[in-house]
Amino acid sequence: MEFFVYHRDRPDSMALRYELLEEHWSYMDGYAKEMIARGPTLTADGETATGSVHIVDLPDAAAARAFAFEEPGYQVGVYRDVLVRRWRNALGRTMWDFPGGRTGGSRFLVLGLGSGEAEDLAVPPGTDELVAYGPLLSDDGATWVGTAALVRAPDADTARAVLTSDRYAAVEVHPWEFGGRR
Repeated sequence: MEFFVYHRDRPDSMALRYELLEEHWSYMDGYAKEMIARGPTLTADGETATGSVHIVDLPDAAAARAFAFEEPGYQVGVYRDVLVRRWRNALGRTMWDFPGGRTGGSRFLVLGLGSGEAEDLAVPPGTDELVAYGPLLSDDGATWVGTAALVRAPDADTARAVLTSDRYAAVEVHPWEFGGRR
């Protein structure tokens, strides 16, 4: 089962985040085979981390929660909250298979929080610019609760357009970059 995990940083936690960087990466290395995508979200200027995205393939919701809540940064208070949702890999690939590679262009997390009928279930045109894409689902996988996408785009407005914005209770767009060891 695939899960979308988004740890949102607590204000003023950057020093603690950097202090734990090696511990965080070592923890994530233990999930290398399960990892579909990963990386930090950033402030608009790209200078400061605001969160950490991980899309993983794990056996069940309990394993996903353990992954999220045993993460070293979570354990010591780097994050203010964590979103853990079932996710379906509509592209059927990992970020390492993204045709655009790790460099070149701006990248964004586009997170649409659902309201009502399921929306954007089909992969939109232009999949060459999609790093990852899929619906967010309830724990049992039966109910659509939103959509999450990692997108290469020239700006946040272009990234936001990957979703039908008026069909969501809220759409968030965050600068994002490929994560992991370089």
